Amino acid sequence: MTETPPPVPPAAVRRLRLTNFRSYADLDLDLDVAPVALFGENGAGKTNLLEALSFLAPGRGLRSAGADGVALKQDGVVASEWAVFAEADTLEGGYRLGVGARGSARRETRIDGEPAAQNVLARLLPMIWLTPAQDRLFAGPRADRLKFFDRLVHAADPAHGDAAGAYEKSRVRRQRLLDEGGQDPAWLGAIEVEMAGHGVAMAAARLDALIRLQGEIDRRPEGVFPQADLALDGAVEADLADGITAAEAEDRFLLALRDGRRRDGAAGRTLTRGPHRTELLARHRGKDQPAGDCSTGEQKALILTLALAQARALGQQWGVAPLLLFDEACAHLDATRREGLAAEILASGSQAWLTGVERVLFDPFGPAIQYHEVRGGKVCPA
Repeated sequence: MTETPPPVPPAAVRRLRLTNFRSYADLDLDLDVAPVALFGENGAGKTNLLEALSFLAPGRGLRSAGADGVALKQDGVVASEWAVFAEADTLEGGYRLGVGARGSARRETRIDGEPAAQNVLARLLPMIWLTPAQDRLFAGPRADRLKFFDRLVHAADPAHGDAAGAYEKSRVRRQRLLDEGGQDPAWLGAIEVEMAGHGVAMAAARLDALIRLQGEIDRRPEGVFPQADLALDGAVEADLADGITAAEAEDRFLLALRDGRRRDGAAGRTLTRGPHRTELLARHRGKDQPAGDCSTGEQKALILTLALAQARALGQQWGVAPLLLFDEACAHLDATRREGLAAEILASGSQAWLTGVERVLFDPFGPAIQYHEVRGGKVCPA
């Protein structure tokens, strides 16, 4: 077994300000780099805080709400603008990060007051989040597992988000042409070339992330969180795993797209096997059982295995521990696993933000965590 690497400094939020975000008209919270426990009754606004932090990463946030769904609503009136501001220790030092929107306009991103691309945030502030909806991820739809895994990949490789977005746009454009009869073969072929290039880039990033993640899981013996055996079931990923070059993989995928035009056009969707149809496979190693057949508690433990292993892998890859957003992480965990979760987070060095109904859920952290009670749209140090 390889010796466990020492912890690395965390990417951490030292100040969080919210304006007209969800249930918070005006919030200003000062913090240090230690983990953060947010406790309070259901509906108090704990998850809203995690969602605000998740907007400091590319995408639509941990609730997939997007910029037009998070503005404060009071007495039936929706705020005309909202903003999330953070002073953070990042991969490249201290920065002032901000996101927000005015009316129905698109989300704006600023770094030290200057406009910036969302993907720059992914590089500066790597982030992993878990929500209660993922507790039975392995028993749910394939697309949800792929979305979860792609989020882990994106944390390791910010360019993955660009490739995935470009691939999806090309796929939609191709399908639209097929639905219209595909009367322009030259234009259709050009779009398929784009799809093949972006698709192979996606598959390569996934394979690299999977190798790192599996290596980090194998590095440690099974403890309170089970070990997992992971695999990707995808045509392009399989080609790359067999050792063919990226150019050869693009040619194979391009040929499959051309051969599948008639079928995809008749079906009204892309049935050709590409990165959009890849499946994340996971087995509980100790039980030698597919993850989807495990209990809810075991599935949650496996999800935590993946998230914590990826946090360690990112720490070694980037030299900074990622921000962890764990909503209701202690639900379905017994006392032993709660103690194990605290030990893993403290050993990783990450600033983890955790929510729970009762403060007692975070007792295993002892004084090494910042306690804040959330009540009535306010957050008070406890």
